[in-house]
Amino acid sequence: MGIWFGCALPERFGDSATEYRYARETVALVDKNYRAFLYFTGPDRVRYLNAVLTNNVRDLAAGQGNASLLLNPQGRILAEVETYALEDRLLVVSYAMIRELLVTTLDKFIIMDDVTLDDATDTLAALALEGPATPALVSKLCGLDLDSLGELGHAEAAVAAIPCRVVRRSPGGVPGVEFICARGNVGTLWQALSEAVRAQRGGPIGYATLNILRLEAGIPWFGYDFDDKVIPHEAALEETHISFTKGCYTGQEIVERVRSRGHVNRRRVGLLFSGTSVPAAGEKLFAAGQEAGHVTRASVSPALGRAIGMGYVRREHNSLGSRLEWAGGTAEVIDLPIAAARAGRSGP
Repeated sequence: MGIWFGCALPERFGDSATEYRYARETVALVDKNYRAFLYFTGPDRVRYLNAVLTNNVRDLAAGQGNASLLLNPQGRILAEVETYALEDRLLVVSYAMIRELLVTTLDKFIIMDDVTLDDATDTLAALALEGPATPALVSKLCGLDLDSLGELGHAEAAVAAIPCRVVRRSPGGVPGVEFICARGNVGTLWQALSEAVRAQRGGPIGYATLNILRLEAGIPWFGYDFDDKVIPHEAALEETHISFTKGCYTGQEIVERVRSRGHVNRRRVGLLFSGTSVPAAGEKLFAAGQEAGHVTRASVSPALGRAIGMGYVRREHNSLGSRLEWAGGTAEVIDLPIAAARAGRSGP
């Protein structure tokens, strides 16, 4: 076990290479119980959330979902959230480590709106499957065709007689699905899913392996690669988490000001390090002897046989191919996911 996203979660179940192979070649089972779950009901729920989140909640039909940010008035990122439209309510999913902040902030904004916030974190749980065998396995388990759902699309289904909300998730384009169920059923669901993935020559993976997979896919993690110290454009989230046509929301003025200016002074980038030495989070990066940025997260990529990571680098040094130094060697700014990095890297 280890501490990930502020929660006790499986660090590893066995050999890292085997876990990596499950996710890349068959199917992997992941414990996702770092989530916070909030329900919003009432006739003003859509208008209310649309006015506080960065993405377009207003146009979500039942069965659809999207990713957003919750910003403070200075445009800094308080939370990353996913919003799922149900027939009679909205489900907001975020991180248990910021649960209190999230509830307090969202409740504070409910003034004249007819909206009720219900914290369901203690009653819900989440498990996930990902890997190329996932669609066929999901069809076998609950009869659901994942191709019928868009990304973050969701539907109700039963797995081993356990009612679940099944959410399509494709991290880095890899087929995946998340099962949200009653917390009291999560042990039984884990057992059923574990047996199913083992039958497909897959198995459970821990967060040490998941960390590698997400780095290779270029997927930033809240609390690791972005937080309340940065704004969306610095974190390179403007294309995935923001609607520029939806209208006003908290922090919009800052977002629009940055967009009109055309650049930020620093930005999150992918990094390829010399050799297999892995820099720690916070490791400083230098260009010509001057501090140019820092590392947020890094690990050795089995696909490249090199350490890769993410970090923030100043504008004058963050173009693709830029060379940097750190205490353990050199680093090159690369494009992520690694398929693009591998094709275009010019490092040693």
